[in-house]
Amino acid sequence: MPLLFSYGTLRDPAVQTSTFGRRLEGREDRIVGFRLEQVEITDPGVLAVSGERFHPILVPSGDPGDVVAGSALEVTEAELLRADDYEVDDYHRVEASLASGGTAWVYVAHA
Repeated sequence: MPLLFSYGTLRDPAVQTSTFGRRLEGREDRIVGFRLEQVEITDPGVLAVSGERFHPILVPSGDPGDVVAGSALEVTEAELLRADDYEVDDYHRVEASLASGGTAWVYVAHA
């Protein structure tokens, strides 16, 4: 089962239920080589689901000392596509290294 690393709204049970139709299973982890910034959300659908105007966004730093805490969530391939639909155009999905070892999909800022 693929892992989706979430450091923001996809950790929220209400957002999970609205986006995936269920609460996701996962574990705490950290992602390596990124720093956290903020992006203003203007998409009405995302604003309605999250209730937040500003969302966190990962920016690649290339520095292995930069780590961001979050959750490695177990999702299906179909749920990854639903997550793609949920995320606004400021984000794109990439595969990145986890501090615990292995990789997960994660949404980051466009380079």
